[in-house]
Amino acid sequence: MRIRLFAAVAATGVSLAACSAGSSTTPAPTGTTSAPAPPAPTRVGGISVDLVRPSAQPVELAEAIRPLEVTYTYGGGRYTLRDYLTRSQANGFLVLDGRTIVAERYVRADRGTRFQSWSVAKSITSAAVGVALQEGRIRSIDDPVTRYLPELRGSGYAGVSVRDLLRMSSGIAWDERRDVPRTHLDAAGGRSLSRIAARQVRGWTPGTRFEYTSMNSFVLSMLIHRVTGMPYHAYVESRIWRPAGMESTVQIGNDAHGESLGYCCFFATARDYARFGLLYLNEGKAHGRQVVPRSWITLSTKPSAPFNQNYGLHWWLGDGGQGDFMAAGLGGQYVYVSPRHGVVIVKTTQRATGNGHHLQGESLAAFRAVAAEVARTR
Repeated sequence: MRIRLFAAVAATGVSLAACSAGSSTTPAPTGTTSAPAPPAPTRVGGISVDLVRPSAQPVELAEAIRPLEVTYTYGGGRYTLRDYLTRSQANGFLVLDGRTIVAERYVRADRGTRFQSWSVAKSITSAAVGVALQEGRIRSIDDPVTRYLPELRGSGYAGVSVRDLLRMSSGIAWDERRDVPRTHLDAAGGRSLSRIAARQVRGWTPGTRFEYTSMNSFVLSMLIHRVTGMPYHAYVESRIWRPAGMESTVQIGNDAHGESLGYCCFFATARDYARFGLLYLNEGKAHGRQVVPRSWITLSTKPSAPFNQNYGLHWWLGDGGQGDFMAAGLGGQYVYVSPRHGVVIVKTTQRATGNGHHLQGESLAAFRAVAAEVARTR
């Protein structure tokens, strides 16, 4: 798996620890009564956020912690799981065997720490698109996005399909390393990202190659807002976060003009990221109810184009026909799902620079070894 994770302030050295300050050690709620209405949006890590309430009936995760003696090979070397966690500067690591936590470790963090998702958020945005499609709010992902967002007709997004946004083939002239830090700072400064999206220009023919572009994910969050009549964060709350049985309130970044960022900036616990992975492991079901359509799970976690066999619809795919996939974010944030072994792995860090990029391929090797060991010792 080759992953390019430049989304959100890669060049600015922003600290994820700072982004989670204030909420980082708040214990996750465990009650089953209806949650009160959230307070007004606040700011976290320099950006404005909306609060999304947890489920009244969280999916319960059992605990049966056991040692995992894992070794793996990568790049001609042999390593242990401890090696990987140390070298990747992991602040949170959690392994689910089905609904049972078999490993959980935190460094300078705890169960209540809300970790910045960075581009892991893209996979949640994909889930929201799948639900909106099932509800008939989006007619087809082969529709041009301008069918729903006419304000983009004069931009590089004119005529670009929703599918091409999802598979990162929009054709807009974009440099992820240069443009995402600038866009993120614009959002932190209260500028309208919708207006910035409308100023994007065409750089190449859509649907002809893969170019990782966080602005595509923002446009998808705009799409959700427009077709549902609900702000993105409210739709995620009502269709995904609460039905999927999340335990904690999540903070979702916005541009202070009513638009969620969509490409990043969920602040959530490792256990709730694990529940999101569990939702996909269970083919979109939670509490016996279909939350995300099974057909969307299948479609979004298989190769989306001949020019990139390692990317689905906002999900990264493992190679070698193992059927595994993962949401991945800047600095080494991962939600890995192995349907073959029935395992979900969450790995988080609290810094956006200095780790993660050089370990992307190694992360897949480590996660596969962990999943195989969990299945072997079950």
